[in-house]
Amino acid sequence: MSDSNWEIILDQLEEGEVRAAEPRGDGWEANVEVKEAILASFGAGENTEYSGIYDGFVDKQNLPPRRFTVADNVRLVPGGSSVRRGAYVAPGVIIMPPAYVNVGAYVDEGSMIDSHALVGSCAQVGKNVHLSAGVQLGGVLEPVGLSPVVIEDDCFVGAGAVIVEGILVKRGAVIAPGVTLSKSIPVYDCVNEEILKKGAAIPERAVVIPGTRPMSGSWATEQGLSMACPMIVKYRDAQSDASLELEDALR
Repeated sequence: MSDSNWEIILDQLEEGEVRAAEPRGDGWEANVEVKEAILASFGAGENTEYSGIYDGFVDKQNLPPRRFTVADNVRLVPGGSSVRRGAYVAPGVIIMPPAYVNVGAYVDEGSMIDSHALVGSCAQVGKNVHLSAGVQLGGVLEPVGLSPVVIEDDCFVGAGAVIVEGILVKRGAVIAPGVTLSKSIPVYDCVNEEILKKGAAIPERAVVIPGTRPMSGSWATEQGLSMACPMIVKYRDAQSDASLELEDALR
């Protein structure tokens, strides 16, 4: 890929004209061309020392932190946050310090990224999403065909939740504080009395909390050992919707 190609795609990512993943049918599909361009930009970059407000930092010269103005209608609160080149942040987004949005990520209108939150490379965050303090959305650059973590519109992700390995959280879901979602951990749907397939999407409007399940094996049973697992305990209703509304005054 030529220099001009990856530069064009990074510009298009920042403008929201292309995305690292797009909805396809009932799921999402990685945009291989975009992810290849991001990888090409790393290969083309050379380490440089940043000057001005970034004194003491060294990174690829072609992937600097973004600079915002009032015209962008993004509130990036002072205190150590950074949005990397090639990441899209829509108008109306609020980023509390310190937080990090990596290359290829997409954060849509009205969302809040709270303190110590990470939006990993190519992660997709929908409209009116709240990522609470300490939330970690894993980045997925390689393999290029793997879809990244996707949080659809109107989701709430509680403090300290970890979502990795390309997990899809569908519209309106609530992820409680401390939940870990990955392809290696099954999700137990206590409402529908079923175990979701490993890596399956979290259903729309599901409320997911941390739970435990017994470990197999006689010794583990004798010791009373259990493993952490996510559990769906309800699906959102009018009461839970009201409790999750963001305060307009914060905006």
